[in-house]
Amino acid sequence: MLPVPGSGRRLLRRLLASLVTLALTVTGILALAGPSQAATQEPCDLYAAGGTPCVAAHSTTRALFASYNDPLYQVQRASDGTSQDIGVLSAGGVANAAAQDSFCAGTTCTITRLYDQTGGGNTLVYQGPGGTGGADTAATANTEALSVAGQKAYALHINPGNSYFAYNPAGGVPTGSSPEGEYMITSGTHANGGCCFDYGNTETDHKADGNGAMDAINFSTECWFGGCSGTGPWVQADLENGLFSGGGRSWNPAQVSETSDFVTAMLKNNGTTLMALKGADAQAGSLTQLYGGALPSGYNPMHKQGAIILGSGGDCCQTNHNDSAGTFYEGAMVKGYPSDATDAAVQANIAAVGYRTGSPAPLTPGSRISLRATTACCTSDYLRHDDADNKAVISAISSASSATDKADATWIVRAGLANSACISLESANAAGSYLRHYAFELYLDPNDGTGQFAADATFCPKSGNSGTGYSLQSFNYPAKYVRHYAFTAYVAGDGGSYAWDATSSWAQDTSWLTTAAWS
Repeated sequence: MLPVPGSGRRLLRRLLASLVTLALTVTGILALAGPSQAATQEPCDLYAAGGTPCVAAHSTTRALFASYNDPLYQVQRASDGTSQDIGVLSAGGVANAAAQDSFCAGTTCTITRLYDQTGGGNTLVYQGPGGTGGADTAATANTEALSVAGQKAYALHINPGNSYFAYNPAGGVPTGSSPEGEYMITSGTHANGGCCFDYGNTETDHKADGNGAMDAINFSTECWFGGCSGTGPWVQADLENGLFSGGGRSWNPAQVSETSDFVTAMLKNNGTTLMALKGADAQAGSLTQLYGGALPSGYNPMHKQGAIILGSGGDCCQTNHNDSAGTFYEGAMVKGYPSDATDAAVQANIAAVGYRTGSPAPLTPGSRISLRATTACCTSDYLRHDDADNKAVISAISSASSATDKADATWIVRAGLANSACISLESANAAGSYLRHYAFELYLDPNDGTGQFAADATFCPKSGNSGTGYSLQSFNYPAKYVRHYAFTAYVAGDGGSYAWDATSSWAQDTSWLTTAAWS
């Protein structure tokens, strides 16, 4: 479905509801506003489709290929020195944080490896004794918990003295003046001015080997050449012997401080003439091009060596320690110079996956939550009741929304009215009224105390049908789940006689992220 502004959505939803009521068999009309198609590609699939395939892909939070079903990272516990790989909950899905919690219970763990999801063997290992060698240590594994796609995950939270390195001569990382692109998701709330929080191409010998020997994203408050505007942190390029805010040693006035909880940072470099820097809030919004133009003088052509650094500069950390602080959630390096369209597609994927601070809001009785749609078109939309009638719909909610709209999209989780092992959802601003289905459409109605109402208002949470978030199974129609279709909420089966039972995008439309309550 095409995104439509809030007021227009209500009008469209009412029109569509009328059409459904009058003529359910006229599916051709409804198809015009049918469920949207969810993205089936993750960042490295998008890069490959754009002709710039990933040569290295790392993350502690999720798979960067839709088909990836292997370990993301390795943790080692202090109690006995034993290590365990942490994988994904499902192919293409989020990290299995519960496995880390279980393994590390009662002790501390560190993250010792970040596996290369491309299969190219560019696995990052900490730069210290027992790792790749050197003076640094591995980062603590549970410093920062967060929510990704409605599931708990952990960040790689790097402090001074932590860093990671990989070098595989057969790993396919671009060398010399070959073109390259890279991105990472980092945090605008955890950065410093120490050298150097980098992710990208670096020297193989851990030494500063001259101009162009590195091609890495830097994210920090470090102002290498002076004259900086603002306080940072900024997305810059570490090309060795300097952090570049643009195409030269003077400060680039187009630079902006990136202070969001989650920041997308991008760098691409064709190796001979051009480079570009981009940044964005990783939770929403489009990329801002911070610089696009000529390489700095003395850096054309580049002289990349093909090793990979994370969390430090290129001349670290065999005899010294890393001085930088930063957070790494995910990142990838690609062969070739990605198009702007590919960059935008990757950012859209990142924004849609739902990075959130803190652990996911629980579906436990007494908690206040909001439920966000996960279908690609509608990731700013929340399940709510409509003030114009008693129907349940989805619409965009943001920090700029009215207090009434925020409250309409807030639910209090109660023990299931018909089965305490399941849940019921009471409106936060209409006490005693619950989400219930009637003729398979969802409404907000006062509890009338009948057994029928209790059954209609009871839903059993399951793992998301798409592998993301939760799906809410109808208690008395167990083949049906809460679904949004044409901006209206139903209980729907995966295939059936009604328009809202359409198989297309059913798994995505029936998967919801639990978020902090809007009200």
